[in-house]
Formats: sequence, C-alpha cells, structure tokens
Amino acid sequence: MLKELLHTGIGAAVILKQKVEDELKKLEDEGKIKTKDAKSFLESIETKGKEEEQRVKEQLKSTLKEVIDELGLATKEDLAKLKEDLK
Repeated sequence: MLKELLHTGIGAAVILKQKVEDELKKLEDEGKIKTKDAKSFLESIETKGKEEEQRVKEQLKSTLKEVIDELGLATKEDLAKLKEDLK
C-alpha cells in the first residue's frame, strides 16, 4: 500500500510538472513572461521539490522507526548484537 501511495505521489508530481511547463511555455509564446523568468521559476520549483522530498523522507523514516519500536520488532542492530552475543 505504501508503495502504491508513493507511486501515486510521484505520478502526480510528474503530471503537475508537465502542466506547469506547458503553461509557462504558453506564457512565453504569448510574450507574457521572459524565458529567463520561466527557467528561474522552474528551477525554484525543482529546488523546493527536492527539499520537500528530503523532508518527507526524513519524516517517513522517523515515523517508521517509531512504529518499529512500538511493535517491538527487531532491528538489524538488534540481530547483529544477538549474533555477537551467541558467539
């Protein structure tokens, strides 16, 4: 389910990016916006998107760690320690 949610989000972002690019191209063609301004706007959106992606990844990681702790599941570190203790 999580995988499908991520794919849906990525798909929506790709579609949105294409729509924004198309609209900016129309504005450029109509002379309502300069090419330089359009490129700057797209770069700004891309930068913000990357920052948001990183923030969401960190938040997801934190949430997953909390869930793992609440469920009492063993982590890689727990298993490595157990293996070491059994030697």
